[in-house]
Amino acid sequence: MPERVAVVTGAGSGIGRAVATTLLTRRYRVVLAGRREGALRETAAGASEEHSLILPTDVTDAAAVAALFERVRQRWGRVDLLVNNAGTFGPRGAVDEIDPDQWRAVVEVNLTGMFLCAHHAVRLMKTQDPSGGRIINNGSISAHAPRPRSVAYTATKHAITGLTKSIALDGRAFGIACGQIDIGNAATELTAGIAGGAVQADGSVRPEPTFDVEHAARAVLYMADLPPEANVPFLTLTATGMPYLGRG
Repeated sequence: MPERVAVVTGAGSGIGRAVATTLLTRRYRVVLAGRREGALRETAAGASEEHSLILPTDVTDAAAVAALFERVRQRWGRVDLLVNNAGTFGPRGAVDEIDPDQWRAVVEVNLTGMFLCAHHAVRLMKTQDPSGGRIINNGSISAHAPRPRSVAYTATKHAITGLTKSIALDGRAFGIACGQIDIGNAATELTAGIAGGAVQADGSVRPEPTFDVEHAARAVLYMADLPPEANVPFLTLTATGMPYLGRG
């Protein structure tokens, strides 16, 4: 079977780094996209140039995203997998507290950035030979329930759910599958403070359990390795003791 080509955004840290390194061990050809070239090179350390391509990219820049997928087309002729991972938590605050420019900045990264990457991935997946492919969007537990003072992040993650469903529906006729992984408390830079204490819905601050980010990467790999006729529309992965399913 020919080696598959994967594009991973936000590959310079956290979940994106774990996913990219896991795919490389499975002999995917991996395009590592993110804003910081140095961090991307750290992720790709030890990988051969035959199997990795480092492309610093700002996913909010439409021209830069178009150039990213054109480079992939020129290098490998296709894209079999897009892991739409790049995102930001953004400002903390209630709806009346955050600045509209801060709101727009979060929307640009978390929602428009995913749209732009999916836009170009789907265009290539439709026309490549053989056609088809898979997109995995990184949602969040916040796609189900918000944390306090996280209106921008929560709203964009809810929107990703609609994006995922629309891509899956529109991609059916072209052999393009789309699914979403919603992760809660993987141990990354973004969640570093949670183990020490996180604000709960009742206003209290309590430490929350986390889990090794490698488990999230393996979950993404499971979704990615499914045959074309199967898809996981939504997968939720949380720390076992995370206070997500209760009330408070």
